[in-house]
Amino acid sequence: MKSKDEKIKYLEVSQLIEEIINEAIEVEASDIHIEPESETTRIRFRIDGDLIKICDIPSERQSEIITRIKILSNLDIAERRLPQDGRISWNDSKDTDLRVAITPVIHGEKAVIRILNSTRYDMRLDKFGFSEENYNTLKGILSKSSGMLISTGPTGCGKSTTLYALIRELNNEEANIITIEDPVEFKIKGINQTQVNEKAGMDFSIGLRSMLRSDPDIIMVGEIRDTKTAEIAIRAAITGHLLLSSLHTMDSYSAIIRLLDMGIEPYLIASALAGVQSQRLVKRLCPHCSVKMEPNISQLSIIKSVIGDAENINLKAPMGCEHCTNGFRGRQVISEVFEIDEDFIDAIKNKSDINTLRKIGEEKGIKSLVYDGLSRVIKGELYIDDVLRHAYNLGECNGQIQSIKKDG
Repeated sequence: MKSKDEKIKYLEVSQLIEEIINEAIEVEASDIHIEPESETTRIRFRIDGDLIKICDIPSERQSEIITRIKILSNLDIAERRLPQDGRISWNDSKDTDLRVAITPVIHGEKAVIRILNSTRYDMRLDKFGFSEENYNTLKGILSKSSGMLISTGPTGCGKSTTLYALIRELNNEEANIITIEDPVEFKIKGINQTQVNEKAGMDFSIGLRSMLRSDPDIIMVGEIRDTKTAEIAIRAAITGHLLLSSLHTMDSYSAIIRLLDMGIEPYLIASALAGVQSQRLVKRLCPHCSVKMEPNISQLSIIKSVIGDAENINLKAPMGCEHCTNGFRGRQVISEVFEIDEDFIDAIKNKSDINTLRKIGEEKGIKSLVYDGLSRVIKGELYIDDVLRHAYNLGECNGQIQSIKKDG
């Protein structure tokens, strides 16, 4: 749309919004940012995790743009002092839903539109980029009739999409699957999906308690946010239900520490937890334009420290072409997955610290996030700088990463 700046100035506001949203859907953006500044309104798309400026619109049009978005979202057009959230069902061939967040800022109101389109994602677990080992571990955990599987990672790492893929794996006529989400991002046939409504007094803990009276076989809780929800989820997993949920932690071992910090009794965690999965979304190198790169000494050092003496190291770097955005096309999961066994159970009951938990994992040969990412780097699938950016502060190889930064 950069070449359309002049044309956009003269579009009717309804056409302008339609043009922006349709283009974002076309380029597979996940979010649209409409940001008022002192002299212009900036439009940016988030594509493959990065915010990219698309165009500027004259500031005098900002008010009508926000008003139009509020009308489409059934929001209060007169309210300009408080944040508002809404939704738009976009009338296109892909049944796109748009989640809208309006926030007051210095120069007006900012709108962020999240694009939710289930047809855009291949929500089969085997298409997410999991390594064969991690995929098989996940399948093993899902085969259990009870217990809790937790997906962890920071905001925007794809936890929710992975949870959807997991319940799709479990979806069949014999299973009563119930979810509680905030919000319901993708509608899945055959699954009973419930949305949190805190204004009406419906939060995760209340919804989860109600679900347990609805004869569920499998429960998905979008996120464990507080001790009350964690306690109910744990007890549901102990009493014969398979429960899937997410936690905001930096790695999989931290999920256990977080539950302990919430005040959950160690014996309950040890009895309920079936497995933990942590992930990041890392940009895929474009297969059309990526070029071979020679690793420097520091990069070779970190690869060796994590992978070992790897053969056929084939590092590649992004270039950029008509098929991609700045040398990248799409994203894939790098992950860390482990199943809870007797050694972990004993460590949890003893309230072991995170270093002890990691040591148990290392002794069992559990592959870390860093290992999973770098194993794709040496195959030329991912860019080493991008993997290290996502792996930074994970408690592994930080010295080598700092060394790479110094070497440039």
